[in-house]
Order: sequence, then structure tokens, then C-alpha cells
Amino acid sequence: MNIRKSNIPFILNASVASFGAYFCMYAFRKPFSAATFEGMEIFHIDYKIILIIAQVLGYVISKFIGIKVISELKASQRVYYLLGLILIAEIALVLFALVPRPYNVFFMFINGLPLGMIWGIVFSYLEGRKFTEILGVALSTSFIVSSGVVKSVGLIVMSSWGFSAFWMPAITGSLFILPLVFFSWLLERIPKPSQEDIELRSERLPMSGTDRRNVLVQFLFPIVLWVFFYTFLTAFRDFRDNFARELWDSIGYKGDISVYSSSETWVALIVLLVLGFAFYFRDNRKALFFYQILLLIGSVSIGISTFLFHLGMMNPFSWMVVSGFGLYICYVPFNCLFFDRFMGAFRIKGNAGFLIYIADAFGYLGSISVLLYKNFGQAGLSWLDFFVYGAYLVAGIGLVVTTASIVYLNRKHRTEKKNSINFKIALDENRV
Repeated sequence: MNIRKSNIPFILNASVASFGAYFCMYAFRKPFSAATFEGMEIFHIDYKIILIIAQVLGYVISKFIGIKVISELKASQRVYYLLGLILIAEIALVLFALVPRPYNVFFMFINGLPLGMIWGIVFSYLEGRKFTEILGVALSTSFIVSSGVVKSVGLIVMSSWGFSAFWMPAITGSLFILPLVFFSWLLERIPKPSQEDIELRSERLPMSGTDRRNVLVQFLFPIVLWVFFYTFLTAFRDFRDNFARELWDSIGYKGDISVYSSSETWVALIVLLVLGFAFYFRDNRKALFFYQILLLIGSVSIGISTFLFHLGMMNPFSWMVVSGFGLYICYVPFNCLFFDRFMGAFRIKGNAGFLIYIADAFGYLGSISVLLYKNFGQAGLSWLDFFVYGAYLVAGIGLVVTTASIVYLNRKHRTEKKNSINFKIALDENRV
């Protein structure tokens, strides 16, 4: 597929709108993790871990709710859901600052509860288009870059403006309210998918409970495989994200505010370039195979770079960038592009948001499980060592799951092709 000059304004406008809207969401979710809350505990559990678990628990519940809500969402409702949910998240951050410990933990849970549905709302503006790859890559880079950037903003709010770790999240979020309203307005200006989009990617429709069950029954085996891998990917990614400060401090970058943004910017640029190449696959099945090859490459990158770092053969910054590339080249496709192509490849009536939210729901459940395991099962293990062992585990699971997925989908494709040929032969014989 080629990009005509007449398509460039649409691509730019849609990319900026979706990137900006989701970037702003992170300002209401991630800044608190830039604070260490050092020395604080609740029931002998690290206070920061409690906060992360509370927020992620709200996020998990939101994802399970989103399986139904996002799959049934109508276009006319999207902007109201988007702005209303963000407003609830900001009010929760204000209450987190006002209410004393340990009761304010509840409001971190309330903060996470609405935010879990923002991704599905934003991506619903983009899916099912011939340019979804390009738009999806632009959107996905937002959560790679934004986490580091909003943490840097949060640190500035504390160090330069003098706000406490408890007020910092609400202040940081308030800075992004007006930009969010602007980008939401831009999202509403994105035109509906054209007839060409529908022919290439299949029409995206709200799904009923019966529609959802039919998809699960027909593709249960690969969906289970993907969700299993994605669960570990999410837990690994969340650990890397939530404890970025502890990890960077432990490898020699203590006090370096810029490293959060600079490292993730490199990761985002590389991932963007690689994933953008999938746009040129007009055939959905070939694109789906391409994504699975990327899953293999990502798994190998995580494993080998960690092994080299472990041996002292790779410097810490390069290791974080290469392992970050491996992580996000696997993680990003599952968030939108992989399932969008899957829907198109098998002409499934519905929307990619349904499968994205199944994966996300279990992914964040896995993230909570890992945090609890770290606190109660491996309390004596350093943040860095725990992260290194996690990298090896994710790499191994990725190789096994992706290989099994490739074999299954190739067999499924051959079976459908054979059935289609037999059906055509039978029709011709009937005509004769």
C-alpha cells in the first residue's frame, strides 16, 4: 500500500489526536511512581507497593468491565466516556492528597478504576482502517514515552515547585487537563472508516454477548496462548515502569532525571520504525505472521541483552534500551495492531477492543500477582535481581508461545483454504 499526499493530513491529524489524548492520560496515572515514599509501610508492606497494587487493582477491574463496555461502545458515546473517566481519576488524586495515610490508599484504587478504559476508547477511533498500523504505532509510542516524561514532570513538581509526594500526582495531572480537552476535540474530528477501509480490514461493529462467545469458542487455543504470554509481558513491563527509579538508581544513574525520558525515547523511536513497516502488508495474514516474527525477535532481544548485561559485556544504559525494545516490540502489537490484523485476517464481525481487553484484564492481574510475590516471596531479593530473573522468564515464555502460535495459525489458514477450495468445487459441480 502507498500513502498518497491527500492521505497525509488525515494521518497526521489522527496520529496527533490519539497520541496526545493517551499521553495526557498518563499524567493522571503514573507520576506518583516517581516518588519513593521511602521508609513508609502499612502492615509491614512497603507503602509504594501498596499504592501500586491499589491502582493496578482498580485498573484490573476496569479492564474486566471494559471487555463488555468497550466491545459494546457506540461512536456517539466515546468523548463523554473519555473526559468523564479522566475527571474521576483527577478527583481521586486530589482526595489522595487530602486524606491521611493509610486511608488515602483507597483513592489510588479509585484513580485506577476509570483509567483502564481509556486505551480502548482512544483506539476505537483508529481501528479497522488501512492506515491503522501507522496510527496504532503513533498511539503506542505515547505510552512508551509518556511514562518517562510524566515521571520527570512529577520530579520537577516536587524538587522545583516544592510540592509533597502526596500532592505531586494531582498537581501533575492538573497541568494536562486543558491539553486533554483539546486532543479529545481533535479525536472527534477524525472521519469514520471509508468503504475501502471496511473492505481491507472488515467492518468494526459493537459486539453482543453471543458475538463474544462465538469468537472465544472458535479461537480459544491461540487466544489462551497470547493472553498467557501477554500476562507475563504486562507484569514485566509494569515492574520496569513502576520501579524505574529503583532500577536506574541501582545501575549507577541515581539523581539523573533525564535518563527516564532519554532511554524511553530511544526505545519508542526504534519500535515505531519497525512496527510501521507492517503498514505495507496489504494481506492481513502476512501482517499477522510478521507480528509473530517480531514477538520472537523481541523475546530473543530481552534474553540475550540481559545475559550480556549479567556477564558485564553490555553497559547498563544499552541493556535498558535493548531489553526495552524487546519488551515493547512484543507488548505494543498486543495492545492494538496484532488483534486488529487478526480480526481482518479471519473476517471476524466485531472489534479488536474485545480481545485487547481480555488480554489486558489478565495482564494486569498478573502484574498484581508479581508485586505480591516480590513482597512476600522474594522480599530479600533486590529490585535489579528480581527484574533480571523476570527478563529470562519472559524471554523463554515468549519463544515457546510464539512458536506454538505460528504453527497453529498456519494450520488454521491451510484448513480454511482447503475448505474454501472444496466449497467452490462443490458449487461448480452443482451448477453442472
